[in-house]
Amino acid sequence: MSTERIIVIQGLEVLARVGVPEEERESPQRLLIDLRFAALAQPESLHDDITRTVDYHALSLRVAEISVARPRKLIETLADELAESLFSEFSLRWVEVTIRKFILPNTEWVSVTIRREANGD
Repeated sequence: MSTERIIVIQGLEVLARVGVPEEERESPQRLLIDLRFAALAQPESLHDDITRTVDYHALSLRVAEISVARPRKLIETLADELAESLFSEFSLRWVEVTIRKFILPNTEWVSVTIRREANGD
């Protein structure tokens, strides 16, 4: 039997300096980040042991750290950096990162989604 547990973190709020115009990057703005991922190892039973899966609390803290680390012009750049860092620091089979930004008038949000898989795709 094949098992894949998908972990979802929905609406992780971070404050980040992001935007093409310099004045937009002057003050941190609210971003919402959605993460979907699966652990590289997928044992049939986890035996209630956090070390046999991905510590989503530690992962969410790392996402927040990366987001505030430096200004960026594009949310696409932040999404790429998050995916790359999460792969290098956590044992993931795949990760999907969506970042929502609340900047355009007359819209709910603008977003970008990136998906990376362990085989490099």
